[in-house]
Parts: sequence; structure tokens; C-alpha cells
Amino acid sequence: MAAEKEETAHRSGCPINLTLEVLGDKWSLIIVRDMMFGNRRHFRELLAQNEEGIASNILADRLRRLLAEGVISKEDDPSHKQKAIYSLTEKGIELLPVFAMIGAWGRKWLPVTEELSIRAQLLEEGGPALWEGFMEELREEHLGTPPARPRVGPSVRERLYAAYMEVMARGAPLPPP
Repeated sequence: MAAEKEETAHRSGCPINLTLEVLGDKWSLIIVRDMMFGNRRHFRELLAQNEEGIASNILADRLRRLLAEGVISKEDDPSHKQKAIYSLTEKGIELLPVFAMIGAWGRKWLPVTEELSIRAQLLEEGGPALWEGFMEELREEHLGTPPARPRVGPSVRERLYAAYMEVMARGAPLPPP
């Protein structure tokens, strides 16, 4: 009976529809993006460091939804009683290739800025091998999974950040209006 109720709660069994029911609003994707690429793990970080200006009530609502869907998890922060640490689950980590493809599509078709698209460019150019490396790092950071092999050189996150900082240091021009 519970399985029947769950099935009727969705518009259809289409995988695209079902994914959009979980992630189909702008803010859910932005929160996962900020956790994945910005390593933002606390409510205040997600709120204050969000470039798009998410409101606190929207952030709280989307975090609840992402928790309920199993995309993220929440634990008490041992350093502060009133803080929580949010982590990506395996379900959330496996969204990385989706973000890479969304970024590649956006770079091709939309008026992106160089500084905000450099990471998408590197993910596109690095392809599945780079994505897998980054997902392994995310598993280590968010799930505590030991790395499959020792890291040689900078992490994927460090490389993405260094590329962003390089573009920022050059003073990348904004795209035409």
C-alpha cells in the first residue's frame, strides 16, 4: 500500500520528470552546486556566500527538501551546539556529471562570464575521468570514504579554484549586455 501511495505522488514514472520533481527548482540546484564546488557545509555559509542572493526561508525550505530526498545529510556540528553540518550523500555526489553537462550547455548557449564559467570549462575538457576524480574527493570530504589511491598533485577542487583565481587576477571582462 505504501508503494502505491508513493507511485501516485508523482506525475509519472519518467526519469526526467522524477528528477525534476527532486531538483527542478533553481535554488535546489544552486545549493547542491555551492556544496559541491564551494565546499559550503553550514547554513550561514550557504546563505552569506551565495552569489544569487537566496533568502534564508527559501534556503531552509530547500535544505529540508534535499534532506527528505536523500540528496544531502545533516549532522550536528561538534564545534558548536547550534550548528549543523550538511553533506552531500552518494545520491548528491553522483549529480556531478549532470552539473558538468549543464555547465557545458550553458557555456555554449548562454552569455556566461569567464570567471564563473572557467570551472565548467575545465570539467568539460577533463570529461568523465576528471569527474570521477572529483567525485572521489567529494566522497572523501562528505562521506569520509578513504581515497582509492594516493593523490598526486593538487586536488580537482584546488585546480578548479586556481583556474578561477587566475581568471580573477587577470580581471576578466564581463560579456556584452
